[in-house]
Amino acid sequence: MRFRPCIDLKGGNITQIVGGSLDKEGNAVENFVSREKPSYYAKLYERDGLFGGHVIMLGPGNEEMAKEALAAFPGGFQVGGGVTAANACQWLEAGASHVIATSFIFHDGTFDRERLAQLIQAVGGKHRLVLDLSCRKKKDGNYYVVTDRWQKFTTMRVDADTLIELGNHCAEFLVHGVDVEGKRLGVDGDLVSILGIHSPLPVTYAGGARSIQDFELVRNLGRGRVDLTVGSALDIFGGDLPYAHVVQWHQQQNPSSQFCNKDVK
Repeated sequence: MRFRPCIDLKGGNITQIVGGSLDKEGNAVENFVSREKPSYYAKLYERDGLFGGHVIMLGPGNEEMAKEALAAFPGGFQVGGGVTAANACQWLEAGASHVIATSFIFHDGTFDRERLAQLIQAVGGKHRLVLDLSCRKKKDGNYYVVTDRWQKFTTMRVDADTLIELGNHCAEFLVHGVDVEGKRLGVDGDLVSILGIHSPLPVTYAGGARSIQDFELVRNLGRGRVDLTVGSALDIFGGDLPYAHVVQWHQQQNPSSQFCNKDVK
């Protein structure tokens, strides 16, 4: 299990928001807005051997900042936010290891196989593609993928069948537990368990983590197969959890991570 860092961009700033609060106008409930440049965080993650993190563009106007992060840590980040078959290749050329896609592969709330095929072709193969299956729980007790700023429910459930099927078409999954994202209320254990049991690929969970105990919980519930992203809770993003403690935990779990190459395994 690994710690996967993040850089979230909104309105030309590095920020941490409450999941599902971003509206059409780009407004959101923000936990933190950084004064630092993307390159600051990118170099920090590179120094600590933290490959496989993600840069997420929350709306337009963040492209140059994303490129700055990618240039500062080539091959160190996956990038997402507005990724389509038309622009995916440019992000790989800018230094991303993978592109992350959600909304593009859905149409009117329904999974679009043709768009997925177009995206795979655009990036030169599924090994450069991460599918974002960020989701919310409905009253029926199932988790459904949400798109369009996490406001729109799709018909796709996050379950064994979906993970196995889509696992044939990408390299990894990224899954935000939107109901707890940015709230520092603890992780969504039920969702982590589903991912740990059923995902055939590397998968990163994000949402609600606030302590080293949450890392241990994810390691146990996810059977050591689910990586974890922490944002708002970290002291580098205005929280109380020391980034240095997280890095120390990560390096204890992954002794060779300080010397790893740029390929996400």
